[in-house]
Amino acid sequence: MKSTSPLEEERLIEERLAGLSIQARQHLASPGPGSFEFYKQLIQELKEISGTSHSQLKMDCLFDAANYFYLAGHPFLGLDAASAAVALARQADTPLTLRKGLTFLGAIQADTGNLPLAIESCAEALSVALQIGDRRGELGTWNNLGLALFYSAQYEDAIRCLERVKEMSEADPTLAPFRASALTNIGVASFHLDDFRGSLRALNEASKVVPEPKSAADFLSLAVLELNFTKTFLELDNLQKARDHSQAARRAAARANTGRAEIAASLAEGLYEVHAGMTDIGLSRLTNALEKARLVRSWLRDTLIALVRAYETVGQPERALVYLRELLEHTRKGNQEYVLTYQRLHLENIGALGETQTAESVTPLQRREAVLRGKVAEQELLRSRLEMLERLAVAAELRDDSTGEHSYRVGKLSALLAQAYGCDEDTIFMLDLAGRLHDIGKIGVPDAILLKPGRLNSAEILVMRAHTTVGAELLAKSNMAQMQMAEEIARFHHEWWDGSGYPTNLSGSAIPLAARITALADVYDALTHKRPYKEAWPVEDALAEIASLSGRQFDPDLCALFLELIPALQREHGDLDAFLGAAARDSSFLQARSKIWAALAHSRSADFPQFNLGSGFALE
Repeated sequence: MKSTSPLEEERLIEERLAGLSIQARQHLASPGPGSFEFYKQLIQELKEISGTSHSQLKMDCLFDAANYFYLAGHPFLGLDAASAAVALARQADTPLTLRKGLTFLGAIQADTGNLPLAIESCAEALSVALQIGDRRGELGTWNNLGLALFYSAQYEDAIRCLERVKEMSEADPTLAPFRASALTNIGVASFHLDDFRGSLRALNEASKVVPEPKSAADFLSLAVLELNFTKTFLELDNLQKARDHSQAARRAAARANTGRAEIAASLAEGLYEVHAGMTDIGLSRLTNALEKARLVRSWLRDTLIALVRAYETVGQPERALVYLRELLEHTRKGNQEYVLTYQRLHLENIGALGETQTAESVTPLQRREAVLRGKVAEQELLRSRLEMLERLAVAAELRDDSTGEHSYRVGKLSALLAQAYGCDEDTIFMLDLAGRLHDIGKIGVPDAILLKPGRLNSAEILVMRAHTTVGAELLAKSNMAQMQMAEEIARFHHEWWDGSGYPTNLSGSAIPLAARITALADVYDALTHKRPYKEAWPVEDALAEIASLSGRQFDPDLCALFLELIPALQREHGDLDAFLGAAARDSSFLQARSKIWAALAHSRSADFPQFNLGSGFALE
């Protein structure tokens, strides 16, 4: 049998890849019943072709596969293809393709709920785009960053990125198609910040530059724009304008003739009717929209929020609570599914910890050294295994802590209090890590409650308190043996020493020690830092408040230690925040955020020119 020469093998591989590339483009242009299996097999075959030869052909195939799975509603399969394309672009050292791959990867990571990783990918894509002068790539990346930050409820930061898209698209006519969507998104983000005048300005500007609608997608975008106008005018008590725009939403939906456009128009009309006193008609229309949204899941959150607001408007808080609870459950289930999937993928990448073997003949000193090295390696592995959960916990906190350091400070302070209490080294180490996850359940709390500047009503308090059980349930399902302490902290850190806390009214030493320790660190840090609903307290006032709650909210023995610990730490370290939050500086997620703001500042100062939420992410 004749052997094949290396050159002949390369030629055959190139021919095979060229054929696959043609088929991939055909399936993307006209998806059919066999497309799903074709792309699954394509990814597997491409992974088996090692090396960087014919890398561009392989990357083109992977991008087509990622695009197909993204559009077909299988984003985790698209994630696999996009990740492989990025890895190949790094190997081949092709910056333009790497930028495209990172932008694509960031979009899919955001779509699958991993906003921290999405922001990290976008930050790297932005850095590459700026290095190679890829203006269109830069603009697309700013767009994706804006949307990822929006979905993280970091609305002010989202606006900063979207303003950059607006400036660049105004200065360069070839980038003009991005302008209307950027302005619309700025309007929606401003609405969430209760800046209704700012929202109206951005929406008015968007309406002047939106292109003439031609396709169903164009009319859907127009219906969404008109819905946003309607909601904004209702907040400004302008019923006439709200009616006009709700009618415009209906006309656009009729031209779009899609389920999504129908829901948008129904929300606009229903909200207007409720505010205009046509209560029964409006509530009926919104309820019908909800039934449709149960099938079009991307609209379920907005529809539930509309129903909560509608029932609050007509003075039926008990009905508002029903839909608020469904909103909580929808948010919890969706986020939990995404988090657990990413954690599984993360653990698969890390691999299992191998047991340390020591020879019988080694000396006691060598054996001791091996044990210590094994312990250090085990701690490093544990840090790596917790890294994904830590990212998500920090992202959840960013909605009301813009620095991202709260979780790190709480973990470190908890560990120091445990040390003062006389806990063993393993407990101290674990408390530092587990304490960072204490509020991971906030990923299941709707933004409207978590970010509400005023006092929560009784229904909202119930939903907010659910973050303890949501977080504990998530950690319990994370498939890690070391999660017991983190689960206990998440579940019980709001229990009170006198039994009046939540969620289970535990009291005294029945509350796990780790939760009692973390509770003190959490309350102190929350009191001494600004939140959307309060200003920062002076340290002296915070300690006085904690002292007043000794024996009622806090374990009195731990409280006494804590009141001595804080002044001692201040004397020793001066800037206590910098000391407690030092680990945050090692976070790749927070480092990526810093790079984004540095790039934004540089872009605005440099001497060169500078999608609505229904349009989605830029994928190029």
